[in-house]
Amino acid sequence: MFRRLRTYFLAGLVVTAPIGITIWLTWSFVSLFDTWFKPMLPTIYNPDTYLPFSVPGVGLVVALFLITVIGALAANLVGMTILGWWEKILNRMPVVPSIYRAVKQIFQTALSQSGTNFRKVGLIEYPRKGVHVVVFVARELDSGEIGMLPGTPMYSAFMPTTPNPTSGFLFFLEKEEVTILDLTVEEGAKLVISAGLVTPAQAQAEVAAEHSSIEAETAEQLKRDKSVVD
Repeated sequence: MFRRLRTYFLAGLVVTAPIGITIWLTWSFVSLFDTWFKPMLPTIYNPDTYLPFSVPGVGLVVALFLITVIGALAANLVGMTILGWWEKILNRMPVVPSIYRAVKQIFQTALSQSGTNFRKVGLIEYPRKGVHVVVFVARELDSGEIGMLPGTPMYSAFMPTTPNPTSGFLFFLEKEEVTILDLTVEEGAKLVISAGLVTPAQAQAEVAAEHSSIEAETAEQLKRDKSVVD
């Protein structure tokens, strides 16, 4: 009986934990924007002032609206002029200009090349020969780019850490040192986040089993419906 209860508990944990964590992260994200932007709203536009309960997501909607308006303003001559003044003020401050330029370049690169970032997943030997780690290949470097050896084909690759793939190390590697895997970036990310517990073959098997289960349930339901009609 206890083994059965343990099995039921683990099965329930597998189902509820991803749902709970997803809901918690989403709620935290929405609450963060509510904390930032709700106090800026005039009383007449804040639903919390005339409703008996707090309305979540208002701050997120306001943030999206403000970002869109700022983007529209920055696209014309007036906005570009104001932005130029702002950057001149920042350039007169210590330390701040380098941080601002770095963050701006990261966002410009990520948004302008979102369709080409991390198209390949590979393996490299690190930290010693015989030990392999997963890397995401960002792009192929041009000959002699950023001071690399001219005539040597190289990759810029990101090695994420487990289980947090947002931190890691940047490598510049010769192409022959990278073994490209037949994996999508999403499959590679699942492999890293799960610490190797969820392999692509296992994920495909689980999806196939889930599809088979759905098809079996559908066929059974059709049989029951047909018997009722008969």
